[in-house]
Amino acid sequence: MSVSYSRLWKLMRRKRLRKKDLGALAGISSASVTKLAQDRNVTTDVLCRVCAALKCSFGDIMEFVDDAVDRASSPKREKETNP
Repeated sequence: MSVSYSRLWKLMRRKRLRKKDLGALAGISSASVTKLAQDRNVTTDVLCRVCAALKCSFGDIMEFVDDAVDRASSPKREKETNP
């Protein structure tokens, strides 16, 4: 299982926010925003800050995806996880 933050980016598009805006609104570092953009692990504190800033819940910004499904849709991610 892995995490996808695609829901976060869809929500941000609806709110017309950029990644830079997310960092400023949520008070998170650009490194954390980059981790979110790359579907990498972040702390629950970062997730809480994002949800508070966007007035949403975890389920609105992330979802768990099966690794087999994820690999089929994204060959780049498979290369990153299986050197």
